[in-house]
Amino acid sequence: MSGAARDFIGYAGQPPAMRWPNGAGLVVSIVVNVEEGAELSLGAGDDRNEHIYEAVERVEGARDLCMESHFEYGPRAGWPRIRDALSDRNLPATLNACGRALEATPWIAAQAVQDGHEVSAHGWRWERHVGMEDARERAAIARTVATITRTAGTPPLGWHTRSATSERTRDLLIEQGGFLYDSNAYNDDIPYLVDTAHGAHVVLPYAFDTNDMRFYNGGGFVFAEDFSRYCIAAFDRLLAEAEKAPRMLSIGLHTRIIGRPARIGGLEAFLDHALRHDDVWFATRADIARAWRSAVGLPEWTPRPCRKGFAHGGSV
Repeated sequence: MSGAARDFIGYAGQPPAMRWPNGAGLVVSIVVNVEEGAELSLGAGDDRNEHIYEAVERVEGARDLCMESHFEYGPRAGWPRIRDALSDRNLPATLNACGRALEATPWIAAQAVQDGHEVSAHGWRWERHVGMEDARERAAIARTVATITRTAGTPPLGWHTRSATSERTRDLLIEQGGFLYDSNAYNDDIPYLVDTAHGAHVVLPYAFDTNDMRFYNGGGFVFAEDFSRYCIAAFDRLLAEAEKAPRMLSIGLHTRIIGRPARIGGLEAFLDHALRHDDVWFATRADIARAWRSAVGLPEWTPRPCRKGFAHGGSV
């Protein structure tokens, strides 16, 4: 392991004195994770099947047709419900999309762009990068960028690895040249900068508590109201704190989870509550990163040329 220092103090209670666009104190980031088709599957040529869904069951040595159908629910039924909830309220979101998922469901990227959403990168497969060899991780990043560029029309500006990154992930993203920000952290309620060889890089912390994943495996959410009550409590607290300092709230969604008929009402109830308040800015994560750079006095971000070794394509 490297001896990289950990940062336990952050802003030490003194974040930058800034306001979000329109004078808002709180920014809300809605993140829709698109992973269906990128889960591990013998049917897709992987060496094993995904085994965690609402129940944990491992199938080895054969395709798990039941697990495949569970993941198919997201694009077929869940995404249309989430899309309608956002469109009906004219709210922007960031689609955190795996490259292989968009290969299977390219219409989701097209619809997201049509609706004004951002399509960000969530890896090639829905997998951890910790322990990956350098060449394999480079190939995964390049292949993801290529697919999103083709299906969404523009390259992704953000990246979020499934939970565990490698110690090289952020460096590789920055070397790739096209990433404005990453969300590979969970350690604050506002963005922050990290110094790199190519200048300052924006980190937008993500959250696992204000996240529909808590409907799974004893995570604490059962009814739609569990999700809305918890997210509303976080929203109200951060909105109050935003009178003194900037705050950011990330709401994590999955098409196969919150898109279920008994759960989608929880998202709608939260959105309606948040929309009744002033001093709030709903934004994509790319727009949040740009706003943060501007607020702290950094020049407008422009992508650098792709570094050698990041040619699009390759095997992963």
